[in-house]
Amino acid sequence: MMFPLAKWALLNGLKRQTIQCCSKTNPYEIPNFHDKYGNTVLASGAIFCVVTWVFLTTQVGILWNPSPVAQATPKEWKNK
Repeated sequence: MMFPLAKWALLNGLKRQTIQCCSKTNPYEIPNFHDKYGNTVLASGAIFCVVTWVFLTTQVGILWNPSPVAQATPKEWKNK
């Protein structure tokens, strides 16, 4: 046995979901900017970021703080 309020909420929820589902599939709806160019803008932005980072890491000459192991030479002691 289901309470009347719970039954009403369940039935109205199903109707609302059906209306939302069917209203989004309008074949005459004009696509917006994101539908037309969304993937293109996303792909071009990703390519731009990758190219920029590859250029920065290989061509600019920034010292990326490499490990000083086996590269540092100790100074001579000065005896006084």
